[in-house]
Amino acid sequence: MDLGIAGRVALVCASSRGLGRACAQKLAEAGCTVIVNGRDAARTEATAAAIAATTGATVIPVAADVASHEGQQALLAACPAPPDILINNNAGPPLRDFRDLDRAKMIDGVIANMVVAIELTQKVIDPMVERRFGRIVNITSASVKAPIAGLDLSSGARAGLTAFMAGVARTVAGANVTINALLPGTFATDRLQSNFEATAARHGISVEQARAERIAGVPARRLGEPDELGAACAFLCSVHAGYVTGQNLLIDGGAFPGAF
Repeated sequence: MDLGIAGRVALVCASSRGLGRACAQKLAEAGCTVIVNGRDAARTEATAAAIAATTGATVIPVAADVASHEGQQALLAACPAPPDILINNNAGPPLRDFRDLDRAKMIDGVIANMVVAIELTQKVIDPMVERRFGRIVNITSASVKAPIAGLDLSSGARAGLTAFMAGVARTVAGANVTINALLPGTFATDRLQSNFEATAARHGISVEQARAERIAGVPARRLGEPDELGAACAFLCSVHAGYVTGQNLLIDGGAFPGAF
């Protein structure tokens, strides 16, 4: 399917690896100019080069911390034109008992998983409205719908972002600017591997056992592949998804036990 976004400029946060990288890959395959971001310069440059080599797209690496004002400015400055597509993505806080969260940790978590996405949206949305095309996708988490013990800060901050953006989405829909969220479940990423390791250490079991127990709770009986989420992201950014806004697409292999 031609997604109709060739030539568009896509800014993909935290995209040097994992789910962000998968989104950057699929947008590049669709013909977008893609800004790839990560905090590790070598990894970010290698990712950009690999995506460019496999797609022929223009891929611009920017090593920056998206949570800082300086990092956000660097990302926007690297765009050859105001971005048509913004993918908000950032790592969440590590597994931690809520009793161990002090005020500083809570503020950091809210900034990383709520405030940053709002700040970047503020910076890009008016030019999108003026051009009458814009796609904003927030990568949150399945824990927004089904909280996971130990990820309370991540769940809370991302749920706050979800509610905030739901209102904003309705104010710009008439200008062909959409705002949606992807809620990933159990995907094969470095972060999930670190969660398996933390779970194993906490319960005194092997990492393999922790992994198997997590997969047992997924009706699809496997981990999700990042490319699957990347493809969904690219579709939400396409011309075919202009009537989809303010929505939260859960991609979790059927793990959430509800019809709605």
